[in-house]
Amino acid sequence: MKMKRRSGMLAVLVLLMGLLAACGGSNNGANGGTNGAAGGEGNAAEQPKADFKVGMVTDAGTIDDKSFNQGTWEGILRATEELGLENKYLKPTGTTEADYTKEIGNLYDAGFKFIVTPGFKFETAIFKAQEKYKDAKFVLIDGAPKDDKGNAAVGENTVSIFFAEQESGFLAGVATSVQIKEGDVGFIGGMEIPPVQKFNWGFQQGVKYANDNLGTKVAIKKENVIYEGTFSNVAGGGQLAASMYDRGVKVIFAAAGGVGVGAIDEAKKRAADGKEAWIVGVDVDQYADGEYATGKSIILTSAMKKIDQAAYDMIAAEAKGEFPGGQTLIFDAKNDGVGLPAENPNLSEEAVAKSKEVFEKLKAGEITVAAEQGDLIK
Repeated sequence: MKMKRRSGMLAVLVLLMGLLAACGGSNNGANGGTNGAAGGEGNAAEQPKADFKVGMVTDAGTIDDKSFNQGTWEGILRATEELGLENKYLKPTGTTEADYTKEIGNLYDAGFKFIVTPGFKFETAIFKAQEKYKDAKFVLIDGAPKDDKGNAAVGENTVSIFFAEQESGFLAGVATSVQIKEGDVGFIGGMEIPPVQKFNWGFQQGVKYANDNLGTKVAIKKENVIYEGTFSNVAGGGQLAASMYDRGVKVIFAAAGGVGVGAIDEAKKRAADGKEAWIVGVDVDQYADGEYATGKSIILTSAMKKIDQAAYDMIAAEAKGEFPGGQTLIFDAKNDGVGLPAENPNLSEEAVAKSKEVFEKLKAGEITVAAEQGDLIK
């Protein structure tokens, strides 16, 4: 089955860096703390001469949010440890443009002139920062710099990065369907914004693909697709998940930040009581977050965006003098920018095998996943 992708998306240049690197050791930064890392092992960019310092401003949430902030920071840690660079992150007191602009300025004034920001909320702040700080470099993940009227413009000192969330969601939909064979699944989103919507739409298409091609009988109904409206309402996420499970839903794909944490907590409570309750994680491998007993987790699999790799690649590129300023990059299946975790303990051999087959078809362009909503919900 071949699906059509929406035309009219941003023109992109796909970055294939082929950077092979050993993972650096764990380094848990305190809020606002600076970590000076000794490099050498891993050799991210052939031991280049690098004297820049890498900063990050967090979005809503914390540096250990098991999602977007953490994924970005882990990529920064790995690259800076391998290159022997200083790193630092700052957590704004709020989530307004002014809050973000203040911390960007604080990093710049402290000599951190390579700044990574995760999330679309940074779009207007980065638009202004790239003009104000011409000698700095900016990496905006999941967004494009925009002026106050919504006009996008990626400066020559900025890289804008997007992901093909629909492909990651598609793979999760296939894996979920092959695993459970039949029954209802659901989706809980945070804010109804493009990255979250694409996860949802891709998941639905993956379910349909499995039903049409792999002999599954899985349903996703309108009442089981809900956007909570925030990324922070943990209690609300738990309540939404409880309602879905009570309606007979077996698996919930939660792309919702803190709302998703609430859904995970609800599933863990039910699993501990011997009930069937599964979650598909998002952004990063959330298996450990779903552990409710030794060796047991309610995370079936996770629809991953290689956020850490994106941050890592941009730092390594700057170190080599190859920073792709002015470009908008897409991380997708073709460049291994999205996918499922390398290990999925709760998936059967069949589900893992089918998911890998589908991934290779995505990579080869044999399957194209639409980035917009189709008429799939029954």
